Amino acid sequence: MNFLLARAANLFPVWLLIFCGLALVEPGIFTWFSGQWIVGALMLIMLGMGLTLEPADFRAVAKMPGAVLAGFIGQYTIMPIAGWTTAKMLGLPTDFAVGLILVACAPGGTASNVVTYIARANVALSVVMTSCSTLAAVVVTPWLTQLLAGAYLPVDGWGMFLTTLQVVLGPVALGVFLNRRLPRVAASFVNWGPLVSVVLICMICASIVGQGREAILQHIGVLALAVGMLHGFGFFLGWLAAWALGFKPPEARAISIEVGMQNSGLAAVLAKAHFAANPLTAVPAALSSVAHSLIGSCLAAYWRARGVRN
Repeated sequence: MNFLLARAANLFPVWLLIFCGLALVEPGIFTWFSGQWIVGALMLIMLGMGLTLEPADFRAVAKMPGAVLAGFIGQYTIMPIAGWTTAKMLGLPTDFAVGLILVACAPGGTASNVVTYIARANVALSVVMTSCSTLAAVVVTPWLTQLLAGAYLPVDGWGMFLTTLQVVLGPVALGVFLNRRLPRVAASFVNWGPLVSVVLICMICASIVGQGREAILQHIGVLALAVGMLHGFGFFLGWLAAWALGFKPPEARAISIEVGMQNSGLAAVLAKAHFAANPLTAVPAALSSVAHSLIGSCLAAYWRARGVRN
């Protein structure tokens, strides 16, 4: 059973394409899943992440500070700059530009840990980097979004901070606490957790795609190019920076994947909560989830085929 659950979760890009494809054909299947449903879904995903962590995982930072720091800096420099630059280069409309920048300022996505495993990279490093960037997102994501997107639309940095605190830090902290106090409950959830997270992310993205169907179909070319460029820059520049700093292939791959893959679900929730008057700001987050999952999966398959030694 556990093997089947893991295999189903590993097909994340396939499920995402199916859900989003259905949303474009029949939006009503998913558009009901909005508002507090999306917020609750992301909180559950973050709780699941917390249930997989222990205090020892955070102490592991001390054993590989250089790699963690490189991934952290890459996450919050390469991606925000790439998002802002891409929006400017393509002359994106205001809503799409803000949405793309918001995605770029988000922390690493939990799917990066699965992709890192497939790529035969350093999974422990990936988990620690995801944890660090997620916890820092409470402060860093609102600040960077306000700094880079403020020229397009007014950004409520404080409100965004409070929302991130609610949907990220609280559930993760609760998950770590439950894992510590109720390990059997946590262990039982871990088997189902990845697949539950995959389904919830697919529901979030499909809901946003369904609600923005007309705009997506009208601007599909430039939107696909924008999210493709954003994540392409992230994967490539993340790997290039790790290689230039002398990290070995398993660590360099993990850093590349961590930088290139974002928590698009968090970006979607923040867009819905703080740019309600501009609903299309959430659209890049939905397409971003598809783009980084597909690019990351293909890259992982390529690296796995080459082997670690190369």
